[in-house]
Amino acid sequence: MEKEKKLWFRRKLYGWGWTPCSWEGWFVLLVWVIFFVLAVSNLDQEVFKNYLFIFLSVAVLIVICYKKGEKPKWQWGKRKE
Repeated sequence: MEKEKKLWFRRKLYGWGWTPCSWEGWFVLLVWVIFFVLAVSNLDQEVFKNYLFIFLSVAVLIVICYKKGEKPKWQWGKRKE
């Protein structure tokens, strides 16, 4: 018997990606935004480090969304059946 996984992120209704749908998802997004803003405000002059940090932080957020959310796909509104 499979345990149904609790979703933190739902597929967006328009476009591709996710949106938070539980308090855990909102918490992850809030922590990520606070961390990102604080880190970006303290960036040094080394451009490579800046781009690497941005890439890695976005990649971590995408991995969390992928693991704890619905499978992403392109959609444009609710499906008509």
